[in-house]
Amino acid sequence: MTPDDDASPLLTWTEEGEPRSGRFGDVYFSRDDGLAETRAVFLEGCGLPDAWMGRDHFTAAELGFGTGLNIAALLDLWRRTRPEGGRLNIFSIEGFPLTAAEAARALGAWPELTEATEALIANWPAATPGFHRVDLPGFDAVLDLAVGDAAWALEQWSGSADAWFLDGFSPALNPGMWSPEVMALIAERSAPGARLATFTVAGAVRRGLAEHGFVVEKRPGHGRKRERLEARLPSVFEPSPPPRVAVIGAGIAGASVARALKAQGLRAVVFEGERPGAGGSGFPAALVTPRLDAGDLGIAALHAQALERAAHLYASIPDAVTGHGVLQLPQAPRDAARFEKIARQPIWNDDDMVVLDDGAASAAGEATGQGGLLMKGAFALRPAAVLSYWLSDAEMRSERVMRLERAYGRWRLIGENDAVLGEVDAVVLAAGWGSAALLEGFDQTPRLSPVRGQADWIDGDVTIHPMAWGGYAVPTGQGVLFGATHDRGDTGTAPSDDDSARNLATLEARLPALAKRITAAGTVQHRAAVRATTPDRLPVAGALDDGLYVLGGLGSRGFCVAPLLGEHVGALILGQPSPLPGDLAARVSPRRSSVLAEALASSSPTRAG
Repeated sequence: MTPDDDASPLLTWTEEGEPRSGRFGDVYFSRDDGLAETRAVFLEGCGLPDAWMGRDHFTAAELGFGTGLNIAALLDLWRRTRPEGGRLNIFSIEGFPLTAAEAARALGAWPELTEATEALIANWPAATPGFHRVDLPGFDAVLDLAVGDAAWALEQWSGSADAWFLDGFSPALNPGMWSPEVMALIAERSAPGARLATFTVAGAVRRGLAEHGFVVEKRPGHGRKRERLEARLPSVFEPSPPPRVAVIGAGIAGASVARALKAQGLRAVVFEGERPGAGGSGFPAALVTPRLDAGDLGIAALHAQALERAAHLYASIPDAVTGHGVLQLPQAPRDAARFEKIARQPIWNDDDMVVLDDGAASAAGEATGQGGLLMKGAFALRPAAVLSYWLSDAEMRSERVMRLERAYGRWRLIGENDAVLGEVDAVVLAAGWGSAALLEGFDQTPRLSPVRGQADWIDGDVTIHPMAWGGYAVPTGQGVLFGATHDRGDTGTAPSDDDSARNLATLEARLPALAKRITAAGTVQHRAAVRATTPDRLPVAGALDDGLYVLGGLGSRGFCVAPLLGEHVGALILGQPSPLPGDLAARVSPRRSSVLAEALASSSPTRAG
């Protein structure tokens, strides 16, 4: 979304080419060399690089992303001095984002940062409200940018920072970023031994930090600024050994968790009784589409963030994407107004959701007489390519886990004939409908229900645009897949001719020309599988017990939500920052209750301010 007047920094440029916020009447960096100031005030002020030496993970947090200068300088220093195998997590907050072009102009003043700057600009986060995760693989780093109010963002963040850069505009001009509430949240989100640096020596800031346990000291300032602040917590960081993790299930849920753990330097063992994609992830094509909700902004925001993350991660997999943009056809007369409302939701970029009239919709597919909603960020995918790529380095075990036992602080995986298959520190149940049996006997377990679905496909020269309307038509890269049946409570997986006839009839009712081409093409293949759903149709992702995690209930949105939720579960296991805001994490928690769900559904939008 291009920031409107409410979200714009109202950027101007001085005669010297320096960026200035018209909103706050302050410059983004010092005239006396912003890079030198960043290095002196924030990097040296937080004891970097010494503070991260010998660390497997290090987390830096920033209030005031601005031009990205502090992060570019941090990345440059990390690239040159990082410990072997170390990984950097960055969390930054910005209420009024710049565009990538504006940031590139500002950062162009420092060619010594070119490598870091180019990586940051090439992956510049979206300006829509909420959290945005950006991978910086050349630096073994990941950036989570929260677009919104500082207090809201800190409340929503699950991380603990080892270093803080407080670089908002001055307290006199932007008091909200320096409020007592923000100071308290900074303390709550600080790791043992955390260091903090800022350019301001305002008394309210010094007192606020001291009241929350920081040892605060004034230091000589940079350039024309006489003084600056450094602060630290007197506690000491103590490293913990990496856990051994088992993932049960090798569909998109299990593969997503395995990928997320690998990105953090941990190789999981994956148990799969049959083969990767044996369940709902085994069709030749899948749609990666969000759940559209015109009334519940929380549900819509979860799926918007998930789609953005999925698109980024799948883009790096060779031959995975088979079609860009999905046309959602209306199913009822009221859908035209609903599509308009969805397209205006602030969680989408300006061109993510486009309402089409019948003529434009017909250009994308077959004439329907009803128009539609073009979801430009959605796409079609080859599941086999994803599973193969993300599970290629996992330790695969072709054994079926029948039950779990807790013993001596670890989880014991029990197979057939009571054989002990292994003992681990953490288990992730990601077996789709198969997780239901493993969850029996645990308190407050999520209620999973089976839904059987059969889809059909043909191979051959059939070119289509991905479309959905209750049924769907998806390019496979070799032909087209269509369907699917949706039979609640049915756990059978044998394909049937009756279901193939139902799928063809569903297709013929909306896209008769395509149905005619399929009928004429000859051999039609089919497959059935069982997916797991929940009563509120939201996925389940999080901790159920000490060391026991669940990623399931994905229904038909698995390839959209699993990559993001896999990172969320992986972060919980490793004690790392989750990419998911706290309110959305509560929506998908295995322990969510109907009361909590109702309360959160009526809460304020994802972005506050």
